[in-house]
Amino acid sequence: MMIKLRYTYTFKTILFFCFLVVSGFLSHAEEIVATSPDKQLTVKINTEDGLPNFSVFFKNKTMLEKSPLGIITNEGDFSKGMKLLKSDAGHVSHEYTQDKIKRSEITYQANTIKCTFENADKKQISVLFQISNNDIAFRYELPAWGERIVCVVEKETTGFRFPSHTTTFLSPMMTPMVAFARTAPSYESGYEADAPLEKSTSREGYVFPGLFKIGDNGWVLLSETGVSSIYCASHLSSWKNGVYTVEYPNIKQNNGFGSTGAQIGLPGKTPWRTITVGDNLKPIVETTIAFDVVEPLYEATQKYKYGKGTWSWIIWQDESMNYQDQVKYIDLAAALGFEYILIDAWWDTRIGYSKMEELIRYANSKGVDVFLWYNSNGSANDAFQTPLNKMNTAIARKQEMKWLKKAGVKGLKVDFFGGDKQETMRLYEDILSDANDYGLMIIFHGATLPRGWERMYPNFVGSEAVLASEMQIFSQHARDNEAFYATLYPFIRNTVASMEYGGVMLNKFLNKGNKQGQQRLTTDIFQLATGVLFQNPVQMFALTPNNLHDVPQFEIDFMRNLPTTWDETVYIDGFPGKYSVVARRNGSKWYIAGVNAQRDALKLKLDLPMLKGKKSQLYNDDKLKQPYTKELIVKKNGVTDIEIQANGGFVIVASE
Repeated sequence: MMIKLRYTYTFKTILFFCFLVVSGFLSHAEEIVATSPDKQLTVKINTEDGLPNFSVFFKNKTMLEKSPLGIITNEGDFSKGMKLLKSDAGHVSHEYTQDKIKRSEITYQANTIKCTFENADKKQISVLFQISNNDIAFRYELPAWGERIVCVVEKETTGFRFPSHTTTFLSPMMTPMVAFARTAPSYESGYEADAPLEKSTSREGYVFPGLFKIGDNGWVLLSETGVSSIYCASHLSSWKNGVYTVEYPNIKQNNGFGSTGAQIGLPGKTPWRTITVGDNLKPIVETTIAFDVVEPLYEATQKYKYGKGTWSWIIWQDESMNYQDQVKYIDLAAALGFEYILIDAWWDTRIGYSKMEELIRYANSKGVDVFLWYNSNGSANDAFQTPLNKMNTAIARKQEMKWLKKAGVKGLKVDFFGGDKQETMRLYEDILSDANDYGLMIIFHGATLPRGWERMYPNFVGSEAVLASEMQIFSQHARDNEAFYATLYPFIRNTVASMEYGGVMLNKFLNKGNKQGQQRLTTDIFQLATGVLFQNPVQMFALTPNNLHDVPQFEIDFMRNLPTTWDETVYIDGFPGKYSVVARRNGSKWYIAGVNAQRDALKLKLDLPMLKGKKSQLYNDDKLKQPYTKELIVKKNGVTDIEIQANGGFVIVASE
């Protein structure tokens, strides 16, 4: 809920910010310069030979070289033959609170520059840049052109040209209509870390967000935010001619049905493209730009309760979808003090609606509330799990949600979406909006990256959109690389949006018997650490009933007390793909967590000023990778030494 809203948005024409350079008779260049409030971040906007572009500098170092701007619509091409007509500057400032992202109280201040261009047909568009300390957000704004009050945006020529010494941390966009039941793309590819630009050859491009290391200059994170039902989502192209461009969805998504661009009313606006920069990773981890430039689209019908849940499917799989096993997981949630149980696919046929009402009453008698799984599908792919055809049309959805509210269900996990087209964005929004009417929270799986949705939709409580815990069950590659990916997510995927990973697996073997089969390769403390590293306001953890007696009691107590919402997030140390250390605060209590993906144990000297004078508890692995806990006394200067075992982790909890 937003409080203390103060929003100023006054534009002034600033001739002192721009200068005109005319060189000879054959070339024509125009440049506008704008900076962040602290003057460390600079954006330059140019037109050269009719081609608009922008470049980015941080502390006088080049982060983005001249990169193209422009869009192409069915009413005109605004990527070439462009003339800069005017620029208007201003400032935006507002404060807000948000109880389900990495920080609960946010102050956003940015300088703005709005550049208005005209094409050869005398039609105008504007590009609005908002430049805060370490963050840039920009979007295109299209006026009505005479009698034209609608248009189709067919393509963007927006691009990002990095210096040649840049290395990349990218996840490829999945090929449409492949993988399980032709459900791709679902943002579930892995990452390649610290790769040269020329290796960015994925035919489908790369998902947002993308992280880039600009040699010794620093870091850049690219993403987008503010995508709703009135636009498509986008991604990065492969690296071509020295540039990554913004690409709209592949026409083959959603079984080939629907547009690849966006149909909008005029005047209209595109989503925001965001750029976060820093000379270290602190601004990357701590950025809130995805939420700073968007607003709630509707009011919450009630106060939604966040928390932890149990989930039988992740370890016990489809066979657990019966009344008796769900009772065991309800009892597990009650024993752990968890707020929720998630009951997954097939519940409608293997338990049934009538028995489900009975099961919900039993859960409520134990102080546990219920999330139910649904298939989003009706026509986008071949996903066959039920309940099916309940979420894809308004009539069926509202009938189902009426029953869900009556039965006392608190939230839904909706799975198997069809891609990033505008049609699918409408489906996401329709599900969220209708669910809010019935007091239901929503988690999306098999889904796209959330783009500002935590703030835009008050009942949205997370998305998968990552190579998540279920792949530990199905893939040896995922098990082998679990620690590697865990060191990437706090710097890339999870820094721009909540991430419902479904983790903290304490079984040694990832199956119901827990005696043989798919062996977990990370330590218990690694698993506890990811409960802090991975942020999502509703976390469905992969604990099993046997964990109550087959893991050390201190691990169970840790999970009982672990928060899922945070008031502050602070970067401590790390390098994506090697190790990561992040601190999060809930109230006055700090959790500092780290994991190590390297082959050898890692010794770190950590600066933890928030722990000075605080009694703390350390959870760590010994040299044999056995878990232990002990009291930790941090030096008066806040510096402490930590050793993290290979494929291991640590957590420090500071007492209140």
